[in-house]
Amino acid sequence: MISSKKTFFLLRGEAVLKQVDVKLIFKPMGRHKIMEPIIVADLHNHTTSSDGDFSPEELVKQARALGLKALGVTDHDTLKGLAKAVRAGDNCQIEVIPGVEVSIRFKQPCFTGTLHLLCYFSRERLADAAFVSRFEAIMGQGRGEGLVSDRIAQINRVFGPHGDLPLLKREMVFQDIADYSTNATRRHFALALAEKLGINDRETVNRIIGNDSSAYLPSGIDLSRAGAIIKELPVAAVLAHPAAGSFPGAGHYKEVLPPIGVVEKILPDFLAVGIHGLEVYYPGHTLEHQEILKSWAKKYTLFVTGGSDCHDAVDRPLGASGISASDLKLFKAAIP
Repeated sequence: MISSKKTFFLLRGEAVLKQVDVKLIFKPMGRHKIMEPIIVADLHNHTTSSDGDFSPEELVKQARALGLKALGVTDHDTLKGLAKAVRAGDNCQIEVIPGVEVSIRFKQPCFTGTLHLLCYFSRERLADAAFVSRFEAIMGQGRGEGLVSDRIAQINRVFGPHGDLPLLKREMVFQDIADYSTNATRRHFALALAEKLGINDRETVNRIIGNDSSAYLPSGIDLSRAGAIIKELPVAAVLAHPAAGSFPGAGHYKEVLPPIGVVEKILPDFLAVGIHGLEVYYPGHTLEHQEILKSWAKKYTLFVTGGSDCHDAVDRPLGASGISASDLKLFKAAIP
């Protein structure tokens, strides 16, 4: 079943990048179905302030072109770009809800890797120097040049020309990553492997930087520090894409996240630090998984969110997922 078609365009400057229909109710994926509400708000998106392709201003213009009423801007582990996004939203009559996607490091028997916590707050907090300083100080402990250097050293030790499993023709250097961003993520390492070291095969890339790699070092802060964010700062904290690791088949939304059964084992740890919501509507969540997540939300009195996890115009476009007007009202009421 598909709702009445309404066509919009994704823009970059004056160029049309992609034609989309945001009134999709669900789309079949083989025997799997992706269920979405009528989208009025897309609450999970990235800009050039982390690993997105679009500037904050470009992202807001795309939201306007799609007919969205509200846009969440949630770059990885940084508040940079939020003030620009809010100003652009005012100019475009789009409500921009500031947030950040905080990386949480896990090294447990059931999972070694990084999960993500979407932390939303009111726009007034951006002018609060103490809020911004404290937030950035906590996040800075889980990312940055130190972590990048450690990861590069580990990759070279295992996969460098003189490593245990030599896959690289030369050693990776810090500048390979810094050329893409000073706020490096796994995506930047993948780009460096492809564009600077000539490794394009997805299986080989995952062997080098995937969670199961012997060279893997998880990014992010400990969950206890995430609890400090929730307890000390006025934020609404949401567990991001809990079922994306169980996305059927290959896909950009699956990445290296754990399956939903593993997330269920870890969920009590997130509840213990005081999360407030679950990201239910997501391009990598099937209908079956959405129903499971909604049952979790009901059981633990958590509100529901949704977003596209937009990074670009092709593989992860804006407007692919989001929430309805009623869910938006509940979400906004939960922001301190």
